Amino acid sequence: MKLGIFGASGATGRHLVEQALAAGHEVTAVVRTAGTFASDTPRLKFVVSRLDQPAELEHVVKEQDAIISVLGARKGSPPTVCADGATNILKAMKATGVRRFIGLSAYGASETKDASLFIKFVRTVIADKMRDKDEMESVVRASGVDWTLVRPPALTNGRRTGEYRFGTDLKIGPFGRISRADVADFILREAVATDSIKKTFNVSI
Repeated sequence: MKLGIFGASGATGRHLVEQALAAGHEVTAVVRTAGTFASDTPRLKFVVSRLDQPAELEHVVKEQDAIISVLGARKGSPPTVCADGATNILKAMKATGVRRFIGLSAYGASETKDASLFIKFVRTVIADKMRDKDEMESVVRASGVDWTLVRPPALTNGRRTGEYRFGTDLKIGPFGRISRADVADFILREAVATDSIKKTFNVSI
């Protein structure tokens, strides 16, 4: 498959790019600054692009089989980076006829905001980030594309194991966690799946 990955230079995005290439996919890695990766494989293309430039986004999106967004807040980034990014990416997808979208959200967003007292506490600590995820999910669900949303709990830097639980109604406790490498593994699996369209999955070890 031809995959366009937004947020490719982030901690989860790097795993995603590496695993996608290992699986034989062609990857267009969208990054904010040049020199993010060092790779000489012809199946990896880098595009330095801002998310508020429609022509650039359409150029990136138009030849892809699926678009994956693992955008997340960084120091200095706007508090609405996920929602704004999804809005602009989805506009580019509609303009170019690309249908498949997989977005990284977080457990505790939208209807899982009251999942536990711990989640309620987390939402008070990182309120802006969680509101951004809420809005991003709303934008994706209203988009009309073939979307899948992925909600992990706390992320770790552990290795890829392929051993995790997932489900649309999976309950995750206060000590739930999953490695970024395993999140990437799950996202890639969903990118090629046909039975996960318009579904939101909670995923955890």
